[in-house]
Amino acid sequence: MLQLSFSQRVLRFNFPARTSRGALAEHVAWYLHLSHTSQPAVIGVGEAAPLAGLSPDFGPAFGPAVQQLCARFNAAQFEHFSAAEASAFIGAEWPALVFALETAVLDLANGGRRQLYHNAFSEGQAALPINGLVWMGDAAFMRQQIEQKLGAGYSCLKLKIGSLDFATELALLAEIRAVAGPTQLMLRVDANGAFAPAEALGKLEQLAAFGLHSIEQPIRPGQGAALAALCRQSPIPIALDEELIGVAAQNQQAALLDEIQPAYIVLKPTLLGGHAATRHWITLAEARGMAWWMTSALESNVGLNAVAQLTGEYAVGDFAQGLGTGQLYHNNVAAPLHIAAGHLRYEPTGAWEQP
Repeated sequence: MLQLSFSQRVLRFNFPARTSRGALAEHVAWYLHLSHTSQPAVIGVGEAAPLAGLSPDFGPAFGPAVQQLCARFNAAQFEHFSAAEASAFIGAEWPALVFALETAVLDLANGGRRQLYHNAFSEGQAALPINGLVWMGDAAFMRQQIEQKLGAGYSCLKLKIGSLDFATELALLAEIRAVAGPTQLMLRVDANGAFAPAEALGKLEQLAAFGLHSIEQPIRPGQGAALAALCRQSPIPIALDEELIGVAAQNQQAALLDEIQPAYIVLKPTLLGGHAATRHWITLAEARGMAWWMTSALESNVGLNAVAQLTGEYAVGDFAQGLGTGQLYHNNVAAPLHIAAGHLRYEPTGAWEQP
């Protein structure tokens, strides 16, 4: 019989992680542990770590929901349970829990070794290209991060913008281009909805001078008509991020993409409802000729590994993914995930800490 239990860890950032929604000093992660009474030492682990101000399931009810999930799962006395059953069993209102249970089921099915899929990345044969993430802060802090990322060999940088005054952010972008050249480095920016609709196009026109690959979520989500107009007019390709969160019905997902017509969508399985839900977004986007990339959502290495291995199921080539968050915490779960020269690599024979 399958048994589900949980543990918790308060992840502590190495620095205040700032976005336009505020700063984070810590992040609570819940871990689901799945085993079978016939082999109790083999444990599948999944992470549920909803984000304050962003995840639809973040809040005081989340802890009790984890406990209730384990109690209800164990009362059902499952002999078998597939990842495909997780969403219906839990419900779309708890996307981080669906992601965690799917991950734990996949892990257990593959021997409890944190190897969820069998692809070139998960088997250690290929690395995934990632963007170097430059967090918001004062100009000196952002400049320091930029220098570190360029020195580490990243070919794609992503800057969080919308916290400093706009002139300072433009000056930072100008510095990057002066150092890295006009075309050698891919530059992405993420506004996290910081621009007002009336000012957004003017700001995008100024940003376009720096040859940006894309901008994520220039205006707050829930303004479909304004965002659709911006996608038509913007000189910079627009990527949807927060806009996708909480849109669980598949007909609504299709309608959203058809209305807004973005160039890209950014996929965060913790926020979108897990592995299967993310795969469906990819199917919808690709059917419409829209590109995508995967991004972790400040999970510990357990969640990051799951997102990266899901990414490894697709032929992403040299297109940078947003999977460089494993070095954010000073008490992260120890894992055989390594970053070198702008690539994330997994060592399947490496040791994992039990969270």
